[in-house]
Amino acid sequence: MKSAVETVDATKVKLTVEVPYDELKPSIDHAYVHIAEQVNVPGFRKGKVPPRIIDQRVGRGAVLEHAINEGLDGFYRQAVIEAKVRPLGQPSVEVTKVPDVAGTEGELHFTAEVEVRPEITVPPLDAVTLTVDSLEVTDEDVTTSLDSLRERFGTLVGVDRPAAEGDFVVLDLAATIGDEEVDQVSGISYQIGAGNMLEGLDEALTGLSAGETTTFTSALVGGEHAGEDALVTVTATSVKQRDLPAADDDFAQLASEFDTLEELLVDLREQAGRSKANGQAVQARDLLLEKLLADIEIPVPAGVIEAEVERHLSSEGRENDDVHRAEVTEQATAALRNQILLDTLAEQLEVKISQNELLEYLVSASRQYGMDPNEFIQTVDQQGQIPAMVGEVSRSKALAVALRHVSIVTADGATVDLTEFIGSDEGDAALEGAGSEDTSAETVAGDVAGDIIWDDETTEA
Repeated sequence: MKSAVETVDATKVKLTVEVPYDELKPSIDHAYVHIAEQVNVPGFRKGKVPPRIIDQRVGRGAVLEHAINEGLDGFYRQAVIEAKVRPLGQPSVEVTKVPDVAGTEGELHFTAEVEVRPEITVPPLDAVTLTVDSLEVTDEDVTTSLDSLRERFGTLVGVDRPAAEGDFVVLDLAATIGDEEVDQVSGISYQIGAGNMLEGLDEALTGLSAGETTTFTSALVGGEHAGEDALVTVTATSVKQRDLPAADDDFAQLASEFDTLEELLVDLREQAGRSKANGQAVQARDLLLEKLLADIEIPVPAGVIEAEVERHLSSEGRENDDVHRAEVTEQATAALRNQILLDTLAEQLEVKISQNELLEYLVSASRQYGMDPNEFIQTVDQQGQIPAMVGEVSRSKALAVALRHVSIVTADGATVDLTEFIGSDEGDAALEGAGSEDTSAETVAGDVAGDIIWDDETTEA
């Protein structure tokens, strides 16, 4: 088979493929077998109809069409591999030449236009310096942690005063559009300042005493009237404040394994330090991704974006919602730019994924879905999603490996060591050398998709 690739633009190529008759013949032979199983010809059993009879009854052209349709995908994939292109969407295929219907000669020629991952240049990582927050733990940090712990053990007490920020209000809500009541709820508890219900609710409740009612206008956030402005009537049936337990030794014994408040405060300070260290890693990751996206021009395939937007809107039944379409388009574009960047990083840094790393990811994902790991892995394998999972792990690891090549400092110039969170090249090499397993994505995906039996100990780990 011969193939050639032509660049149409930064995100699209055109493959021209020529398949000799000998390479198409297995598909032709299979076409005869398949058609023989489908047709009824007097004097012949199903599946035993000779090719010459099929040519007479069905036609050689139909056989060739069947063979081409069957073999086209394989020839296309072979051409993609030979041309070393990375398709991101489905190809547009045009057959330009078929073998001679009357004989056993001639070639299959076809072209395939497909959107691909664009070639981008990642700047030298060793020239990048990222500035993250320091690890200093202040008394305020400890106090905030202590107050959060006290809130968990606080009690709600009714108060005879107007509601203020932080108070809990039991309320009734009714929303009307014109003369129609479109929504109504009763007896729900809401903390002023949470901001997780209707816009304007915090302001409406502030200053409201138990038994009082007020109205405000807000856009509805759910249901068939989502996005529409409605007149909302809210009634506060009770106002409560959270009373916190005293911060003393008794509280320390109630809320922790420590006997004294002093011991608890020491532990909270250590926890705050660990949290800040983890925060440094997250901050560095986000800063690096943000910088690379800002410094690199990444063209995105318009067709891939459009297909994803249509799929998303169709699943929600909102194909005609232009405002939402614009939001989804923006989100899909940002997600694809991230994917292109991280896939390129993974390739340039030669990131390898071990079977254990993929298994850990799959076990974690199974827990998020509340599924047994065995069942989850079998499901994603049956859906052909294992390679996609490998891609997710590879992209995540690519950022971690990239962080090993940049300089990370605090505002005062102190060097930050994130090895605990991003690992090291030496550690990866040791893992690869620990066994003979192949860490290529294809092999890892195949191994994990095999028969995996989990015991309770493995699942808990």
